[in-house]
Formats: sequence, structure tokens, C-alpha cells
Amino acid sequence: MSELRAATRQSTARTGIIEFDGARGTVSIPCTIADVSGTGARLKLDWSLSFPKEATLVFADGLRKTCRVAWQKRRLLGVAFADGVASADEQALMMTEEEQALHRQHIGAQVKGAREARGYTEAQIANLVGVSPEFVSRAENGEISIPLHQLTHMADLLLVDLDSLVAGPASSDVELMAD
Repeated sequence: MSELRAATRQSTARTGIIEFDGARGTVSIPCTIADVSGTGARLKLDWSLSFPKEATLVFADGLRKTCRVAWQKRRLLGVAFADGVASADEQALMMTEEEQALHRQHIGAQVKGAREARGYTEAQIANLVGVSPEFVSRAENGEISIPLHQLTHMADLLLVDLDSLVAGPASSDVELMAD
């Protein structure tokens, strides 16, 4: 299954709860958060059931995110965060430090690939963005995060969509569909 998303999904295997208003009050359904990004999540349910268009995803640490259901296929549910991109603090709660490091490395590799494809050096991009060459090097190596305003500027300079820098390759849902 391929899908478009605005941010790289990072695999997790955390438990959560999806809540929505039912005929007799609030319905709370346990789920596994199969992966998460700054813009949404893919949830795995213990059984198939129909969901309303909007629900609340409750992470194990208590973080609550209002979500719109983007798609549902049997026991898999794709949700988009209704309030847009999660803040850095919220994302830190959604992903482990290891997952955040993988996210930084992916974005850094995408930036480096786009920079090299356009023939820019680290120093040239640094000068155009207004950062140090060391910043560009560390960002491309995934050692530090690139603030959104700088990442957007880089995407413009490299003539690529921001999505192409942050969106990960479509992960295979085959193993999840087999469940």
C-alpha cells in the first residue's frame, strides 16, 4: 500500500488508546501504534470495527492528539493529526531517542543527496541559508535537527519539495496485512 504523507514515519511498537464518542459515551479501544510521524500515525487494532471520522489518540505517557481517520483497512487505521504537525516537544514524547536519531539521519541524507544532485558544496548551502558549514555537515550526518524554517529554505534552494526531504519511502504493509 503506498500513501502520501508529509513526514517520515518511524516504526514503533507502542501501546495506545483510540477514543471517540459512542452512543453510550466515550469508547476507548486499545491499539498498537505501528508507526508515527509529526503529522500522524498508523495504528493496529485487535479487531476490525468502523471508526468515526475523528477520534483522539492517547499515547502511553498521556499525550492526547485529536486525529482524523485518513484510511482504514481491516485492522489497520491511518490517522492524521487534526491540529497539523506535532510540536517538537510532542514528537519527543511520541518517538524514542533512537527513533528521533533515525529521523534526523534520514532527513540529513535526503538533504545531502539533493545538495549533491544540484552540485552545491556544504559551504555554499551554509552561506545561502545563513548557517555555518559545520551546521550543514552535522545536520547531513543526522547529529542535529534542522529547524523547519531552514529546511524549507534548503528545499527552495535545492529546487525540491519539502516533502521529498522529510517523507520516508513507503514502508511495506504486507507483514501487517498478514496478521
